[in-house]
Amino acid sequence: MKKKEKVQFIIDTLEKIYPKTPIPLNHKDPYTLLVAVLLSAQCTDERVNQITPLLFKKADTPKKMIQLSVKEIEDIIRPCGLSPMKSKGIYGLSKMIIEKHNGKVPNNFKDLESFPGVGHKTASVVMSQAFGFPAFPVDTHIHRLMFRWGLTNGKNVETTEKDAKRLFPMELWNKLHLQIIFYGREYCPARGWNIENDIITKKIGRKSILNKFI
Repeated sequence: MKKKEKVQFIIDTLEKIYPKTPIPLNHKDPYTLLVAVLLSAQCTDERVNQITPLLFKKADTPKKMIQLSVKEIEDIIRPCGLSPMKSKGIYGLSKMIIEKHNGKVPNNFKDLESFPGVGHKTASVVMSQAFGFPAFPVDTHIHRLMFRWGLTNGKNVETTEKDAKRLFPMELWNKLHLQIIFYGREYCPARGWNIENDIITKKIGRKSILNKFI
């Protein structure tokens, strides 16, 4: 199967399985999404969705957030892991939003990535899901699947993102990256993977992957 055919098969299959792609992290605006995405680093979306109501009940705006201490934020978000670093990031970005952006989350990569605790992936999620800007955030699921499907060399997430943007139509990026994440969780996990359930990899996966299951 040629790469172009692989791409179309992936698009068609994911659209059949996941015609709707609700954002996994509960939020009400760009700010709460930004905080939720920051909290999701090395943490499940389910756990984040359990913690954010507790945090946002006390502070759901940058102004309210900086009225809390870093320690108070840390105590609330501790179940999400990496709480010392994440609490400083949440406090710091909230302060910067007030001081440099008139209390509003900026809608560009440069400013978002200048915030503490915010990398390119987090900025990409906010740009795509909060502002509708075409972006292709690459998490561990997408990185793993793009390699298994033979669409990238798997060296790093930066290369994977470039390959994804080159191969998939821009108008599908915002929806497709969520579809791939959903598929990875349900059909192609890192652990306990059963290729018989993984219809995409079984059909188009790279030979080095498939040979392990022959």
